[in-house]
Amino acid sequence: MNDMPDDDNPKDSETPAPKIHKRSLAARLRNYFLTGIIVTAPISITLYVSWQFIAFVDRQVTPLIPPNYNPESYLPFGLPGLGLLVMVLMLMLIGALAAGFIGRWFMRASEHLLARMPVVRTIYSALKQVFETVFAEKSKAFREVVLIEYPRKGIWVLGFATGSTKGEVQNIIEDEVVNVFLPTTPNPTSGFLLFLPRKDVIFLTMTVEEGVKMVISAGVVTPPDSRPEAEQMHPLAPCAPEEPTSRTAS
Repeated sequence: MNDMPDDDNPKDSETPAPKIHKRSLAARLRNYFLTGIIVTAPISITLYVSWQFIAFVDRQVTPLIPPNYNPESYLPFGLPGLGLLVMVLMLMLIGALAAGFIGRWFMRASEHLLARMPVVRTIYSALKQVFETVFAEKSKAFREVVLIEYPRKGIWVLGFATGSTKGEVQNIIEDEVVNVFLPTTPNPTSGFLLFLPRKDVIFLTMTVEEGVKMVISAGVVTPPDSRPEAEQMHPLAPCAPEEPTSRTAS
């Protein structure tokens, strides 16, 4: 009787319990650590980038303020954001002056002068067209997210429609063409300009902000489908046909 194992021994039944407890505690600590990173990292990075931008503007603008009108000359400490505030006020003042008769006359005279400079006129004309197109009140530049097949059939990428193609490019192409900016990941400021037929472009309902987040996160952040359920059940993008493979007899 003494040689038989005792199944009712409490020591044998309680031995794995501490290991299970240790594993659960380690998993909890790991989850807490990852959750802390997820919560603090976006806030910290956003505050850091914002602070660096404000500090950069302050370093460029604050020295231009006359000492008699600079509040920092009378205070024992600096005022963060003073340069940014002054820059915003100056831009508003310039915009108000440009809207008047004297401002319009000055702008026409300046543009006439710049048009006489060989290299400067090209840069100024291109930048002016870009800013007028992007900041126009009724402009749709970078306001529509599209889905296109690139670099071949069956592979879909996210792009931004910048407008309908005009000029020589549209006159050469028979179909109606759309300008599509194809951004790169994770830096959406660089990419490619594509001229695609409108029939080959699928316009999405997601906002530009959601599209930019999806590009920057490499697909980790995926916006939900805001379309009605009836539309979600009917795919719009067809599958690419399978190419027949040729087999050679051995």
